[in-house]
Amino acid sequence: MGKKSKRYRSALAKQPKELQPLPKAVETLKTYDATKFDQTVEVHMRLGVDPNQADQIIRGSLVLPHGIGKTQRVVVFAKGDQAKAAEAAGADEVGQDDLAKKIKDGYTDFDVCIAAPDMMGLVGPLGRVLGPRGLMPSPRAGTVTADVGKVVGEYKAGKVEFRNDKGGNVHAMVGKMSFESQKLEENITAFVNYIAGMKPQSVKGTYIKGVAICATMTPSVRVAT
Repeated sequence: MGKKSKRYRSALAKQPKELQPLPKAVETLKTYDATKFDQTVEVHMRLGVDPNQADQIIRGSLVLPHGIGKTQRVVVFAKGDQAKAAEAAGADEVGQDDLAKKIKDGYTDFDVCIAAPDMMGLVGPLGRVLGPRGLMPSPRAGTVTADVGKVVGEYKAGKVEFRNDKGGNVHAMVGKMSFESQKLEENITAFVNYIAGMKPQSVKGTYIKGVAICATMTPSVRVAT
């Protein structure tokens, strides 16, 4: 592991060893020395799921109460009225064959890809490019939808996608360090409660094994749940 910066070592000295109630955890996070940029705040949850079981995959999306402090770039595969609705909702790019060719040629400068159901025949072959980057539209994530205008609006307002990793962990951005503490707390609470409500029936034992928050360049703070 590389040498830690003086700022990071200073933050480590403030890192609590015990679990913290959420308000105290957010307060601690904000005491870490500031950087020259507005760091992203993330929540990380360790879940008692088996990622190899299809019925225990935790995947979806959620509109956070106060957004994420970032304008997401959204591209949409749609035609006709749905294309017009996507444009009206603020999509950065809307297209069909032209957009598919652009992506095949290496264009991935966006955060979210949304598709109308009748466009999946066109989008399917793009999985080789979009899949590894987590950008492939999916009904389960809500990015394959007949109401593209509504979904574009949600992502522009601060919707986050999530999917458990191979270790059964779920991660999401929940705001910026510049957010008021209460707004961060409300975003984190909304996310944790949403994941809690997705507990698969086949999971035995403890479902939420741990919750921690951190920022882009800080140590984590473990949260009592």
